[in-house]
Amino acid sequence: MPVSKRARLVHESKTTKKNHKEQTRRLFTNIRESVDKYDRLFVFSVDNMRNTYLKDVRTEFSDSRIFFGKTKVMAIALGNTAETAYAENLDKLTPFLTGAVGLLFTSRPPADVLAYFDSFSPLDFARAGTVSTRAFTIPNGVVYSRAGEIPVSDDEPISHTVEPALRKLGVPTRLIKGKVLLELTDGEKGYLVCREGETLDSRQTTILKMFGVASSEFRVLMKAQWEREDHTVTVLEKSDAEMDVE
Repeated sequence: MPVSKRARLVHESKTTKKNHKEQTRRLFTNIRESVDKYDRLFVFSVDNMRNTYLKDVRTEFSDSRIFFGKTKVMAIALGNTAETAYAENLDKLTPFLTGAVGLLFTSRPPADVLAYFDSFSPLDFARAGTVSTRAFTIPNGVVYSRAGEIPVSDDEPISHTVEPALRKLGVPTRLIKGKVLLELTDGEKGYLVCREGETLDSRQTTILKMFGVASSEFRVLMKAQWEREDHTVTVLEKSDAEMDVE
């Protein structure tokens, strides 16, 4: 039976498309308004980005304003040259706006800001493609849940239900009387999961997570600072390429 031309599918809910031009315009305006409102501006970069920890930073600096991403818009809002700079010397910050960077507008004392970020470095599980900051080996014998990361007296043998997953990941294990043991050849002291400085793959990061090994450090690194009162720019972290902000 042919479908009636009068039949129409009517959606009761409609999704409004994002207006990217409007978002860009709003970001541009918000950055310039923040220049006028706050005493100072920091350019920062992020190592081992995690949205959860960035939210913690936003919560801590709820009296300030943070912008992250869209570096081209940030650069245009601040000004790429002395002629286009929204305020004096803001153009000297644009060389730092590369990679995973953001802007922190605040009126807090600089020493307080720097002290907070120096002490804020939570650990998380590494992701594939990151460089290992340490070596990790599963000791020979009975496999424990933390694999030697804590004293055996404080640990407990890993559950037998995990053994198939370990074997699937290439760890030479076997079950003996309900306990998971490493099945190694003579002379081997343990199963090497990764070496320090090695680029991790998904198999290695999965094993590290199974044993609760968090080796990825979330860090916010301050790169440069601008003061609204006297328009001075202070380089807090120099890159390999010399950046002249004098």
